[in-house]
Amino acid sequence: MYEVLDGHYGDRDALIASALPPLAWSVYELIKTRRLDAISLIVLGSILITVVATACGGSARIIQIRDALVVGAIGVAFLASLPARRPLVFYLARAAMARNAAGAAAYETIWQRPGVPAAFRWITIVWGLGLVGQTAVMCYLAWIWPISRYLLVSPAISAGIFGALMALSLAYIARCPAARAILAGPPPGSRIWR
Repeated sequence: MYEVLDGHYGDRDALIASALPPLAWSVYELIKTRRLDAISLIVLGSILITVVATACGGSARIIQIRDALVVGAIGVAFLASLPARRPLVFYLARAAMARNAAGAAAYETIWQRPGVPAAFRWITIVWGLGLVGQTAVMCYLAWIWPISRYLLVSPAISAGIFGALMALSLAYIARCPAARAILAGPPPGSRIWR
């Protein structure tokens, strides 16, 4: 979309317009499912922040860097949540694994299992550092590459980093018995923890 609009509207406006289809799709999915969980909030929030930051102005390179900084902010939020009672990754896992209120309440029992808090903290560190690292890479590439190359290649780089983080997390869960509870969910008939 950027390539089509760049010649007519310039770098900045073409970047703004290229962010609108994913925003429209997210809003459509929200309306269709009528569900707003932690994962949906992060995706929708990052797109909205990007659109607002882009509309505030700046060169096309600065706009691309601001876009990359959204992912870095999520990584920093993960790392900042480490001292909290439960890190942010716990709430994201709960939102992904338990799609209703009863499931979310039942998922709370997982936290009580031995080794599970440490597993969530390890995954939080990996994802936090990975997202901050991704931001550093993307900001550097946004600065040195032409806009068209960045827009073409950056989604593949981001997907590769996300895939590597997911593979690392799943490998850890497979090796660590306590961490398997994260994907297995609460045992049948478990007491709901409050």
